[in-house]
Order: sequence, then C-alpha cells, then structure tokens
Amino acid sequence: MKIYDEFEGVIKPTEEESTPWWPEAKHPGPDAPNIVVILIDDLGFSHFGSYGSDIETPRIDQLAAEGVRYTNFHVTPVCSPTRASLLTGRNHHRVGMRSISNFNTGYPNMRGHVSNHAATVAEVLRDEGFATFAVGKWHLCPMENASAAGPYDQWPLQRGFDRYYGFLDGETDQFHPELVYDNHFVEPPKSVEDGYHLSEDLIDRSIEFIHDTKSIRPDRPFFLYLAFGATHAPHQAPAAYREKYRGRFDQGWDVERERWYQNQIDMGITSPQTKLAPRNPGVEAWADMGENDKLLAARLQEAYAGFLDHTDEQIGRLVDALAEIQEMENTIVFLMSDNGASQEGGPFGVLHEMKFFNGILETPDEAIHRIDEIGGPHSHSNYPWGWAQAGNTPFRWYKQNTHEGGVHVPLIVRWPENIEDPGSLRTQFHHVNDIVPTIYDILGINPPDEYRGYEQMPITGTSMKYTFDAADEPSKKRVQYFEMMGHRAIYADGWKAVTRHEAGTPFADDDWELYHLAQDASECENLAEEMPEKLAELIELWWKEAEENGVLPLDDRTVQLFGARFRDQSPHPKDRHYVYRPPMSPMPAQVGASIGGRSWELVATIDRAAKTNGVLYATGTENAGLSIFIQNDRLVFDYNCFGNHQIADSTIEVPVGGSKVGVRFLRTGGTGKVTLLINDQECGQVDIPLVMNIMSSVGPSVGYDHGSPVSDRYSDEFAFGGQLITVEIQLDSQSTAEAKENASAQARAAMAQQ
Repeated sequence: MKIYDEFEGVIKPTEEESTPWWPEAKHPGPDAPNIVVILIDDLGFSHFGSYGSDIETPRIDQLAAEGVRYTNFHVTPVCSPTRASLLTGRNHHRVGMRSISNFNTGYPNMRGHVSNHAATVAEVLRDEGFATFAVGKWHLCPMENASAAGPYDQWPLQRGFDRYYGFLDGETDQFHPELVYDNHFVEPPKSVEDGYHLSEDLIDRSIEFIHDTKSIRPDRPFFLYLAFGATHAPHQAPAAYREKYRGRFDQGWDVERERWYQNQIDMGITSPQTKLAPRNPGVEAWADMGENDKLLAARLQEAYAGFLDHTDEQIGRLVDALAEIQEMENTIVFLMSDNGASQEGGPFGVLHEMKFFNGILETPDEAIHRIDEIGGPHSHSNYPWGWAQAGNTPFRWYKQNTHEGGVHVPLIVRWPENIEDPGSLRTQFHHVNDIVPTIYDILGINPPDEYRGYEQMPITGTSMKYTFDAADEPSKKRVQYFEMMGHRAIYADGWKAVTRHEAGTPFADDDWELYHLAQDASECENLAEEMPEKLAELIELWWKEAEENGVLPLDDRTVQLFGARFRDQSPHPKDRHYVYRPPMSPMPAQVGASIGGRSWELVATIDRAAKTNGVLYATGTENAGLSIFIQNDRLVFDYNCFGNHQIADSTIEVPVGGSKVGVRFLRTGGTGKVTLLINDQECGQVDIPLVMNIMSSVGPSVGYDHGSPVSDRYSDEFAFGGQLITVEIQLDSQSTAEAKENASAQARAAMAQQ
C-alpha cells in the first residue's frame, strides 16, 4: 500500500526481514529555556515600585533586580492590538487588529482576530516541541464568536496553545468572572465567601499546567502567556489589600506624581532633563477640589493600589512555584503592560463604570454614600483622570492616545544565564512587536514562510537580544508608527510627530506636534513651529509606514461599528427573534440578544410542579442587570439599575403544568414600562424610571443566574427546578434616536474593555 506518513525503515513479508523506524519527535534541545510572558492590563509607566511609585510591588521589583528594566519600551494604545502584536511580532494593522476585537469593519486591518497569515508565537513554538499555555485575558477573537456556538477557530487552543484557562472578553468581574477552560465555559472553583479572586485562580491554574508538564515530561520546555485581568477596571481586590492603603493617597495626585517623578530620576528611570508634564486638561489641582471629591478619588486609588499589590503577590507565587521545581533559573521572564493607565474613569472616577456608559455622570457627592463598597464585589470602580496621569508619570495623556502616556510602559526581562548586570537599565527604543523576534533569536528559530497552508507575512519587529549584554549600544529599532482611532504618531531616531484626533474632525485638520524625545521624553516642548521641515518629513514618513503596514483607510468610527450586528454570518438573526433552548452555557454580552436601550418581549415555555421556582432568564450582575424568575409560585421581574431595584410580582400564580410566561418591556424615551404575562394574560406592571443602554460586561444565562445574583430576592444562581423548554426574545426595531443612543453607549463600553 502507499505509505502516507514519513517512514525510513524497510518493510518485507515478515518482521524478521523488516527494519522498523521511529520518527524523531520535534524537540527544541536540552538547553532550551522556558519562556514566561506576563502581561498586566492598563498599567502606567510609573506604577511598579521599581519604576517610581509608592505602591508595594516587591516581587515584581525583585524580578527587576535580577533582570533589566527597559525605560524606552512602547506598545499600542489599547488592549487587543498590543496582544496581537505581542503574540505575532507584527504590527497590529497588518494582522487585522486595528482596534479591539469587538469590531469588524470589513477591511483587512480590522477583522477582530489575528490573521491566519501571521502565525502566533505559540503556534511556532508548539511545532518546535514546546508545551504552550495561555492563562487569563484573551480578547483576540471576534466577540460575537466567543460563545459556546463558536466558531472556535480564533480561540486560544486554535491559535497554538495546548491549554487555556481565562476569559475571552476585554474585562470581567474579578470575583464573579466568565471563565473558559480550553473550549468550554466553566464556573469558578469556589465562591467569594470562600475567598475566590480571579488573579489567584489564574496562578493556581498556571502552576497546575506547569506541574502537569514538568512532572511527566521534565525535558520539555514550556511557553506560558499569563495575561491578568488586573489592573483593568473593575478595580477589585480582597479587602485586606484595599485596607492596607487606607489613607496612603490622601495628599492627592499632585504630591504623589511629583514624588514618583523624583523617584524615577533617583533610579535613573527618567533623565533629569525630562520635565514632569503639566496636568492634562480636565485634571483639577488637588488643592482646589472639594472634600468629597478628594475622599472619593483617594479611595478609588486605594482600590487600584490594593489590586496591583495583590497581583504582585500572585506573580510571586508563580515565581516560587518555578523555584520549587528548580525551573526558575532556566526560565526567561518578560513582564510588561499592554498600554498606559486608563482614562475611562472620567474626571471624578466612578463607583460603577457602567453608569458612565449610560450617560450618567455620578458626582462625588452622590457616590460618597457607597464609598465603602469600592474595590469589593459590590462595585465596578475606576479611578479618575488625575490618578491615571499619576500612573503615567512623567508623561501626558492616557491609554487610547498615541502620546507617551498611552504607549510608553514598563518592561522587565529576567534571564539569569544571559544578563550579566542584573538590576541595570536599558534605554534603547523598542516596541511590543519586538518581543517575538527576540524569542525566536534566543531559541535560534526561523519563523516559517508558510504555516498550515497560509503564506506568512514578514515579521516587522526587531530582536532585542543584543540589549541583554550591551546596555549602551544604540537602538536597532529606528522607526515605529502608531495609530488608534485616528490618533497618530511616528517615532524615528529619537524624534516623534504626534497628533491627538477628535472623532469626526477631518484628518487633514489634525494638529501635528513635534518632539525630540531623545531630549524631551515627556513631550513638553512642541517644536512644530520652530522646525516645520522636520515635522513635514516625519508626517510623510508616517504616511509611508501607514501604506506599508495596512493602516489605511484611516477610521475613527466606534459608534457606527455596532450597526453591522445583523449582517450575514452574524449570530444575531435579522428578524431580531432569538430562541434559546436550555441547558446552555452563559453567553458573552455581545452574543446575547441586545435588550439594552430598546423595547422587547420575552416568552418562556415551561412545565412545572407546584412550588417549583427559579430563574428563567438573567443578564448582568448584582451591580446592574435584570432577572425574570418564579418565586413563591409568582412570576417576578427585577430590573436592577445600579443597585436600585424596580420589581414586579405577578398578581396571579404561575399554573402547575405547561404554560407560557414572560415580560413585555416598552421603552418610551429614557423610561420604560414592564408588563408581566402568564398565558398572554397581563398580570403585573412596574415603571422603569431609567432604561439602561448598557447593563454589564457579563452576558445572559438561561435557566439560572450566572455569576453574582442580579436580584437580591435570591442568593445564588437560583436554577429553575422545572422544565424550561424555550426562552424566546423578540426585539423591536429602534427609532433612529434610540439606535444612536444605544450604539454610543455600547461603543463607550467596548472601548473601555480594552
């Protein structure tokens, strides 16, 4: 017969005459190191103690003392693009990730996933014989494909990882996360009451994956991509870590930022000639603020600090676990942030971020009444602009922007065998697309020209390996462009041109600034008027890089991108009619029926015995959402609007046996009216004073309440005890005004989940 597999032996009529042959399994060699890439979310340049802050990060600082700190390392301004670049070694537009994976614009630069023509480092290393693990935040597949219905082709296991444990969306509740294990959804292994926190769970799973491999195949190196949900909003940490910082930031962001800046100068992280950038527009002087403003802002920063401190301890647990099995010295660690500190908390900060997305600007005087909830399971908090800029010390602006505050982040590399001056600094300019080429350079790997039948686009990054033993060698990375939602910048040999774009403004009207970063790292001295020829040269170079890297067409849309929800091949039916048949896994918010900000009707077909209760449909969390359930033989609707519950109980009992029960939700402007229905009979009503356009980043569940309970009328998932046959939802078409309002809210929420 024809032999399809490779075979170099000899086959004769009998075994005695034949020669067996075994193919040699791919192995990177006995000296190949393990590789750990740790990514922290929304963390600014100065947030680590070893980069200037007063937040306690001793385990991270120890890695810095045993490795090197990069002071001129850059990323993209938001989450998904940085991750796409980090895992492929290419620029983010090239691989189809112009913005976050929630969008697909119909152009090659924004498909919501990494192009198959750009193999991930996990795909390449797995084929070289590495065990490959991804743990934590993914946010690299189209979110409409992130349900149990798939398709799964852009989930972690399909992009090179042997094992995965984490969450697929841009953010999740740290106490009640939406978890995926490999290719299926799972519940957290324990409750908040038992001490659950996502960061601890991620480290538990990382250690388990490593032990599984090293216990049985100690010769086989591993690649671990560990992407924390921390320190992205919601800023949530165990109480002891929040209380540890009580009162530590009462002096305010002006004093702290000045202190962190001086710490950076003392450490050599920042040059003495670098000025501390002035406060960004909208950041008030601390001394001029009201007492409630200060109290709220300080408490929000305490929650962030506790969150980072807790994350630092989890990193230490991973390091200790590697040391216990004597693998730490043969492991290369890369530790970085995905972008600068976040501006999504607004000028005051927010106790519940979803209020901001619904156009509700909660003032400190209003929020102060729930201040003790900040950082715990009853809040979804984010700090104000002043603390975000402090985190980006000494720079201007924030995440989303292409100024240094959005793209200049810490990077620590630890590799004991090849870094001869531990604790030292590296000042060469480098970019996140340089990490993969560095890994390939270390391992002596040539990335494939073709992978699984796909021609591979060239690597655009530059190996940083030369910097490990050459602190003073000039940077080999001479040019790097930046672009995000119309914000643009170009770096070239120490110079930078940058523009901050206002959505809707013609791109030709953008005001370009010019900085000599080699002398002015914080972009304080705009040389555009003094050196127009240099500025013109850099702008021309930006357009050249944009053409070569697939940046075009320029696109500043966010709101409009949700208009494609009902296009062909979308999981959303064009007639807006959804039919759910339990049992079902929980659905990500972008997959479920979009009931926020519009009229809709839900009908559940059930069969129940007397005294059979439970949830029929729920979406959101204890902080915001809605739930439809049966309790005490009555149909109940609970609309949880940021802790304010509008509840309707049916005036009649739900029949024993088969019946149809449901809810009619009618939006009228910004308010609504709910009518309960049992077998088409109206049997209860409640007015909704505020209709939420966006409820939560946690999506719906059918037949139970996934995560933290939406209603305070029950305390757990309250699964329905009868037979739930179907849940059908019919969305009404929105008016033009409602559609714009709803899309705007969704876009703000999506961008904040980067």
